[in-house]
Parts: sequence; C-alpha cells; structure tokens
Amino acid sequence: MAARVGLTADGLVRTAADLADELGFDRVTVSVLARHVGVKPASLYSHVKSSEDLRTRIALLALEEMADLGAAALAGRAGRDALEAFAEVYRDYARAHPGRYAAARLPLSPETAAASAGPRHARMLRAILHGYDLTEPEGTHAVRLLGSVFHGYADLELAGAFDHSAPDSRESWARIIDVLDLALRTWPAGGEPHRQS
Repeated sequence: MAARVGLTADGLVRTAADLADELGFDRVTVSVLARHVGVKPASLYSHVKSSEDLRTRIALLALEEMADLGAAALAGRAGRDALEAFAEVYRDYARAHPGRYAAARLPLSPETAAASAGPRHARMLRAILHGYDLTEPEGTHAVRLLGSVFHGYADLELAGAFDHSAPDSRESWARIIDVLDLALRTWPAGGEPHRQS
C-alpha cells in the first residue's frame, strides 16, 4: 500500500494515472485507487463521481501532458523536422506511460472532448501540414493518416510485435517518418482518380 496522498481531485487523478501506467488503464477503478492510497472507496466519492469519471480524468490529464510535450517539441521546427518531433512525442509517451497513453484514446463525450486538450493535438498536426501546402479536404485525410500511423505503430510496439525480429523497430520508425514526409510532399491533388482494387 502506498503512502496516503492528500485527498484532492488532482492528486488522486495523478496517482490513478501512475497506477494506470503500472497496472494497465483498464484495471484502474475507484476501489483500486482507494486501496492504493489507504482509504475506503467512499472517501473518494467527494472527489471523483465514479470509476468512469476517474478514467475520464486520467484521459484528460494524458491529453494535456501530450499536448504540452508536443508544443515544446514543435517549437522552432517545420517540415520533416516538425513531423519527426511530433511523432516522437507520441511514441516516447506511449513507451514511458503506457496506461496514460491508453487513457488518451478513451472515447469522450462531444462536450468533454471539445473542452479537452484533444483540439490542441489537431491544431498542432494542422500546423505541421501547413509546411506541406495541403488544402482541405486533403489536410483532413493527412491528419487521419498520421494519427493512424502514430497510434498503430505505438500499439504494435507496446504489444511486443517487433521484439524478436530484425531490423530494430527504431530503424523501421525512422523509415516510416521518411515515407510519411515523402507522402505529404507528393500528396495527390484532390479529385484525382483513385485506383480500384
């Protein structure tokens, strides 16, 4: 059992986020948190409404942390350098904080999502894409591509999918950033015919 923390909402959410990294996001509940801080679950309900509320708060914390890291990483960068720096934030955060990273992808209500740091992530991706001269709707297609690659690679890496094969996953990641940069620089104009399979 951990030393008892001050029973504030912020302190409890940060402790719960640490537990998510240690135990897995899906295992964090009010009961688990209460045991960890040495109190009865009822003592926490004046700070968090439910396990669902606790998990949402962890998600909001993770989104905020990642957005802050992303903003710092992008400062003074453009083009491929910005793309790589932002991608590294996602990958590094996932490896350092797997529970928080899982929380950041929790589906949120439209109202909660709008008030979260999620829109900051989207704005940063859009800022990166300004360097590639993509207009709408191509910018949205590109944002979806980048999000899919960043999250997909992080998920596979966390699951150990690349642990026992060559080349090293770090080498593959560098090549993926190269390919994404090339794709963004040579993005086909909207309305061009698509190949049919």
